[in-house]
Amino acid sequence: METASGENLRGRVRGQLLLPVDEGYDAARKIYNAMIDKYPAMILRCAGAADVIAAIRFAQEHNLLVSIRSGGHGIAGKAICDGGLTIDLSRMKGIRVDPQKCTVRAEPGLTLGEFDRETQAFGLATTLGVASTTGIAGLTLGGGLGWLMGKYGLACDNVISADLVTADGSLVRVSADENPDLFWGIRGGSGNFGVVTSLEYRLHSVGPLILGGAILYPLAKAKDFLRFFREFAVATPDELSMQGGMFTFNGTPVIGMAACYCGPIDEGERVLKPLRTFASPVADLFGTIPYIQMQSMFDSFLPPGKLHYWKSNFFESISDDAIEAFVHFTAKIPSRETFVWFPGEHLHGAAARIPPTESAFAHRGHPYNFSIFSIWSDPNDKEKNLGWTRAFWDAMQPFMTAGTYVNYLEDEGDPRTRTAYGPGYDRLVALKNRYDPTNFFRQNHNIQPTPQPQIA
Repeated sequence: METASGENLRGRVRGQLLLPVDEGYDAARKIYNAMIDKYPAMILRCAGAADVIAAIRFAQEHNLLVSIRSGGHGIAGKAICDGGLTIDLSRMKGIRVDPQKCTVRAEPGLTLGEFDRETQAFGLATTLGVASTTGIAGLTLGGGLGWLMGKYGLACDNVISADLVTADGSLVRVSADENPDLFWGIRGGSGNFGVVTSLEYRLHSVGPLILGGAILYPLAKAKDFLRFFREFAVATPDELSMQGGMFTFNGTPVIGMAACYCGPIDEGERVLKPLRTFASPVADLFGTIPYIQMQSMFDSFLPPGKLHYWKSNFFESISDDAIEAFVHFTAKIPSRETFVWFPGEHLHGAAARIPPTESAFAHRGHPYNFSIFSIWSDPNDKEKNLGWTRAFWDAMQPFMTAGTYVNYLEDEGDPRTRTAYGPGYDRLVALKNRYDPTNFFRQNHNIQPTPQPQIA
């Protein structure tokens, strides 16, 4: 891409355009997963929706591959591309809370922590992931599991409307009343239909103090704890959201369960007591804490700049055979930075009761989201970590459902991408045919449009 074309785009936008020769380019192309090392021809740090429109029209004129970055946390590295134009939304951080209506309008460059600080100033929150450094946009478009999902549904369930720039450079508003087909599709269909420039969410009264934290037991207790937990989880109230598995705490492998109770503290203490007294814990980290602290509890386990390789899938149940496989492989874990979520994120309550056709998120009937988060620092350890992860994954396959969480999906292509979108895939293809028939937005977990007939 010649410099003249870059200068042509620079003259159309307010934001910062970075070319490979520019200072700051190398820092701007880095994303969360250090396994990804790509070199865009240009990176546009957008200042607003007008910049997004200009970038898309420019890319169409020059037949440029486009990638969309907001938080840059996507494990597959789709936020960055080789040789194309990266539309970087990370500086679009506008946010306005309406405490009377309990709504918020937020731009896609916000992280969860930035979003929460604004909404918690009014004692309000909505479901948004579990790591404060994650970007709100990618998380929401893929579904958005989080600490409030049992009570209030997923992040995508709390979206009221969105502004979206489509492949032809048009800015459209989507909601239940305006472009309802697109509104359905963006809530779980990831970034396949356009670039979201703002999201309007429904907010709920939360905190500022909640009962949250984690209980940790010796890894030697894993079998007994997991068998206990599958019975405990059956009676989980909506106010309690949980996730957990194996990780390293103060240098020691443990089995643990983190939880957030968004209701009366004394009732939460009663509900959590069996989980906290199952055996003698390594540590009981539960307490009355700020909701913002709960939201950042996993930040230290997910540092940027590490090498990451993740595998994830939904489970219907926690079987004895699955427990045996889990125990076998976690005893051989190659990196102390790695952690394994089994039973994983517990999908229940409001998130599970919402009709499966309400949005494009397809996995409401699967109660457990199992995940292997392989993380290491030394590039020389790549094959060791990949080999262990893949062997573990293969051993767990017999117990999995046909469904995976798109936000944790590596660059695996079909048929895994189809399982991420589930039974609504054909409906998503129809949307793709209508709004992006040339597959302009293809740097994502791609929903491919129906091939166009060739004219002789």
